[in-house]
Amino acid sequence: MELVIKNGLVYTGGRFAERQVYIKDGVIAQVAPRAEAPAGCPELDLGGKRLAPGFIDVHTHGGAGVDVNAATAEQLNGTIGRFFASQGTTGWLASVLTDTPEQTLWCIGQIKAAMAEAGQHAQLLGVHLEGPFLAPEYKGAMPEHLLQKGNAALFRRYAEAAQGAVKYITVSPEVEGVPAMIRDIAGEVVVAIGHSGADYDTAMACIENGAASATHTFNAMKLLHQHFPAIMGAVLESDVYCEAICDGRHLHPATVRFLLKCKGLDRVVAITDSIMAAGLPDGNYKLGVNDVVVVDGDAKLAGGGSRAGSTLTTGQALRNLVAFTGRPAEDVLPLLTENPADLLRMGARKGRVKPGWDADLVVLDEDLTVLRTLVGGRTVFERT
Repeated sequence: MELVIKNGLVYTGGRFAERQVYIKDGVIAQVAPRAEAPAGCPELDLGGKRLAPGFIDVHTHGGAGVDVNAATAEQLNGTIGRFFASQGTTGWLASVLTDTPEQTLWCIGQIKAAMAEAGQHAQLLGVHLEGPFLAPEYKGAMPEHLLQKGNAALFRRYAEAAQGAVKYITVSPEVEGVPAMIRDIAGEVVVAIGHSGADYDTAMACIENGAASATHTFNAMKLLHQHFPAIMGAVLESDVYCEAICDGRHLHPATVRFLLKCKGLDRVVAITDSIMAAGLPDGNYKLGVNDVVVVDGDAKLAGGGSRAGSTLTTGQALRNLVAFTGRPAEDVLPLLTENPADLLRMGARKGRVKPGWDADLVVLDEDLTVLRTLVGGRTVFERT
């Protein structure tokens, strides 16, 4: 399969410039003022629109009426993946909420099967295990009776069943056995810390042991105090990546600006943390075993009223970041592209418009509306 994309403003080197992109066999072969493609090569004329790397969402629990913890392989691709493609997402991790070992293994099996199938949808890149090694005090929507102490053997049971598909895991530093567990598994999976009230020293020890990220920073996390910096101080001071839910509810726009000022544009990863209600009207939904009520787009647990994920999409996250920061899209695009790819150790093939990288791309208009999404050079969504 070959394709030349022409007459577009291509995001390369941190800015949009007039370039052509030649794609061969699902990979970007050339980015140049005029691509050298074989005669008769199919062409896609962008009519002056913008071409950027496709968005990568490392933390989402579903959308379009399907919850990851209950999703079949067909639903993961055919429903969630198709919806995500319409929002500019080209790659995503299925975040499995803390559940029983049996259900978690079932989810892993469905995700593995979905990963093996190509089609008209965003590419499912793997599994994010959100738990079960989490602190009860900061459990959020996690079922407390299923939380566990650090247990590398259980993680490896999941990892073995996944055959390499578990890419990311969230753990709480203060949970017994977790610091040692991080040291043991950090070479096998990207570890994030969160759902936590850990003190500064414990959090820093986990970072030194290999934790690379913080899960939905500021949310379900003990906040900074001048005398007790806690986990918040550790993740802001260190070089770990920080996830951020930029929906205007989980984080005030000023908090987003503060986070970017502390961490820099290369260490923040925009996530959706979306649930099955994303893309749907207000109403009653599920998040794992939990009942969730969505009012005015805000998802909260039916019992207790704690916020339970979001209804955010990646396309809206980009528009929000521009609005919240006052920066041009060029500045904040890495939060949805390069940074998540680098965090997942996929930055040498995803997240950039460069020769040798996967042709996972999104076409945007001047208002940053998603017009077309390509995965491996194939159009998987086109706005009509």
